[in-house]
Amino acid sequence: MRVAPLLLLGTAEAFVAHQQDARSLLSSLTAKTICTFDGDDFAGDVGDWPYSAADLGRLDSTVDTSFYAEPRFVTHIDDGAIKALTEFYSDEFKRIDKESLDVLDLCSSWISHLPPNGEVKYGEVVGLGMNEQELAANKALTSYVVQDLNENPSLQFEDDSFDVVCNVVSVDYLTQPLDIFQEVHRILRPGGISLMSFSNRCFPTKAVAMWLQADDIGRLTIVGSYYHYSANWSEIEALDLKDTKQAPERPSPADILKNPSLGLAWMNAAAAVAQSNAGDPMYVVRGIK
Repeated sequence: MRVAPLLLLGTAEAFVAHQQDARSLLSSLTAKTICTFDGDDFAGDVGDWPYSAADLGRLDSTVDTSFYAEPRFVTHIDDGAIKALTEFYSDEFKRIDKESLDVLDLCSSWISHLPPNGEVKYGEVVGLGMNEQELAANKALTSYVVQDLNENPSLQFEDDSFDVVCNVVSVDYLTQPLDIFQEVHRILRPGGISLMSFSNRCFPTKAVAMWLQADDIGRLTIVGSYYHYSANWSEIEALDLKDTKQAPERPSPADILKNPSLGLAWMNAAAAVAQSNAGDPMYVVRGIK
């Protein structure tokens, strides 16, 4: 479809105004609650671990140190998902009533997607990951630990050490999630938050079997169950960080004939909505101690 002639047939004001609406739409991503989990949502009580070795098995069962031996200085989610996650972190961190925050980034890499220091004031920001070169390149970290959580799920920190524990697109690789979520609960301070985020990408040979068999809602439930069965969390909530926008209503042919600029304005608005809705989804399951 040719669109340039439409500008000649109508006013420029409608086009400019709609471009402004499109920019506003793209910058208004907000987290929305999908559901909250309570004890009645699960078949068992805390400690009644329901998953088998087959559920947590992987196509590639070799040790992860070999798989992650070479550094990968890449991002595993697209720019829209990164933006949504960083904005969500900023909102979450600002709600914590503390002068500075101590943060543990589990399964960390060369980038943590945290809001910059200054926008949020940090104390300690510790990264725990598999590749030392990646961790050393992460400018957000004040220190780091090289550790394979699937070989050693114990965290070398004192009780009540952190205000926030986060994990980005790696919860699907954990083969001992019960131990790890118990440890996360232990090291969080009272009222502290755990943020487990994921998208729809993964290394399929390293993700656990039940993750590969689940859809997005099923995966939210899996992570929610990790919280539930591991400890007494005060709140467990699943959130969608990329708010899906509704496409604008198309003007009638009669309206377009009267004011052809409406057609171009509608096409630009529809394209902005499609761009906003496209790309990687981004979900978080938040646990509050």
